[in-house]
Amino acid sequence: MEVGLEQLIDPKLAAYVEEAREFSAAAAGAKNTYTEVDPSTPEGLEAHRTGLSVRPTPDGPPAEEVLAEAGGHQVPVRVTNPRDGSARGVYLEIHGGGFYMSRAERSDFRNRQLADAAGVAVVSVDYRLAPENPWPAAPDDCETAALWLLEVAEERFGTSRLVVGGGSAGANLAMTTLLRLREKGLLEPFVGAALQYGAFDLSLQTPAARRFADEYYLQAYVGGVEDRTDPDISPLFGDLHDLPPALLTIGALDPVLEDTLLMAMRLSGAGGEVDLRVYPECGHGFLGFPIAMARAANEDIEAWVRGRFDEG
Repeated sequence: MEVGLEQLIDPKLAAYVEEAREFSAAAAGAKNTYTEVDPSTPEGLEAHRTGLSVRPTPDGPPAEEVLAEAGGHQVPVRVTNPRDGSARGVYLEIHGGGFYMSRAERSDFRNRQLADAAGVAVVSVDYRLAPENPWPAAPDDCETAALWLLEVAEERFGTSRLVVGGGSAGANLAMTTLLRLREKGLLEPFVGAALQYGAFDLSLQTPAARRFADEYYLQAYVGGVEDRTDPDISPLFGDLHDLPPALLTIGALDPVLEDTLLMAMRLSGAGGEVDLRVYPECGHGFLGFPIAMARAANEDIEAWVRGRFDEG
């Protein structure tokens, strides 16, 4: 599938293209030793989890570790408050990592940036990982964190307005969280969803998903599920009506580009408000890259989140 992306790319990004192209080329030629190890073995799984790049230490007050509890369930979360003044809203952040890697702590640097730039409190969910805890453990934990926020946000943060967001697996879980809350009639406090390079189809029905047919995360997370078109697994196939406005961020070189375009079209077709941003010469996970294109994209997300809380 070939898509003309020119109309989806902000002209201001042209100044950053060459640097992004050079960085992507260098990254493609580099070797990550841990990715060459089979994660289906205990040693390989540990290597994948510990081999992720170290993130910078955030400048400012450390995140607070909190145990969120709702409906008889508990999940650890990390709370990052803005340094200047009270929070204008709360951003529920769901980290990526293929459903089997990473942890909330790795988002501390970015969450500190977002908290201060957008003036929001950021709550990052340390959901349970596969394969020890396959589906539906992760969406259960994200729903618990969301339900906890619905109960405590006004008293704890001085605001009941919420945005949910995440990247890759986190974008998938952000969408499943919204769908679960809508079914409970609890979606009103959510004024936005910021979704970065989402893995929205785990059923291998879309061209993008089929590229990952042999990837470990599918077996680890949903290996025992017969119908992976279940919207709680592949939100691309869900009823997407009556969801909050969404910002979809994607790199033009990302293997899941097509899924992001499909999600944007499905949300728009369901009557939703969609802001689709495509960043040239960037691949998966580019928001963490030390390049101007990533800084511009992060600033766009910050401005969009801030705008969601400024409205109304």
